[in-house]
Amino acid sequence: MPLDSFRALVRCEGSRLYRDLFWRQTRDPYVIWLSEVMLQQTQVPRVEARMPAWLERFPRIEVLAAAGTADVLRAWQGMGYNRRALSLHATANIIVRDHRSVFPEQTAELLRLPGIGPATAQGIRAFAFDLPGVYLETNVRTVFLHHFFPDVPAVPDKELIPLIESCCPEMLPEDRHGRFAEPQDERDTPRAWYYALLDYGAHLKKTVPNPSRRSSAYIKQSRFEGSRRQKRSGLVSLLLDAHQMAPEGFSSAALTDLLSQREQRAGRAAVEEDIVRSLLKDLTSEGFCRESNDLWRIA
Repeated sequence: MPLDSFRALVRCEGSRLYRDLFWRQTRDPYVIWLSEVMLQQTQVPRVEARMPAWLERFPRIEVLAAAGTADVLRAWQGMGYNRRALSLHATANIIVRDHRSVFPEQTAELLRLPGIGPATAQGIRAFAFDLPGVYLETNVRTVFLHHFFPDVPAVPDKELIPLIESCCPEMLPEDRHGRFAEPQDERDTPRAWYYALLDYGAHLKKTVPNPSRRSSAYIKQSRFEGSRRQKRSGLVSLLLDAHQMAPEGFSSAALTDLLSQREQRAGRAAVEEDIVRSLLKDLTSEGFCRESNDLWRIA
């Protein structure tokens, strides 16, 4: 399919399938960055339900930067992958301290911030600043695999990146340099283009066998129930409880007992203290908690 025809089809489908998500009603880079991070491995309905409470608690990046680690982690509970909350907090502090609360626009600067990878960086650039680039996330990948690699297994991202780049519109002709597409009309912007791809890709995943499974980057998510990841999450929750109930912290033995009680209530085996100590070591190295005289508490 010629790229112009493909682009026209995606724009038409994107218009038909457009999702009026509330973070699409702003160009505030703080809100857009937050949505990009929250949407990583989290379903849209959950983000829609949880983001308003977050923004009520942390309405501006300065408020997030000034908050304590425990407050940030507590607000994040239920979203999964707690390290994303730590990265949000760390990045907020850097932007407030080093950038005077102004989000960088350039990819290299964004990639230096904690928790911001290539897709998140381009999401911020496209949706906040209408700047072109390669926004390669699962729904975008789905569209390109469906149309350009319909019967090819294990397609590497390096095969998709040139296509994604050449299809993204660039508003300024002098910046196009043959890499990006010429806009088809005044509404054909990077922001509008990637929203169309996201919505069309979400639709394809519901209506055809998921094309993203033919990507070499596809990994089936491991089971959460009973996993080490769940035990980590449970420990963070217990440490947050300790922050309020026992500010001095819990011993590893006490945490083992409390975590074992949770596991047994769910019909699973008790947890050995060696496993809890291993998890605490990991959480300490990642900045979640700290230890003093075998008493553990949120960092």
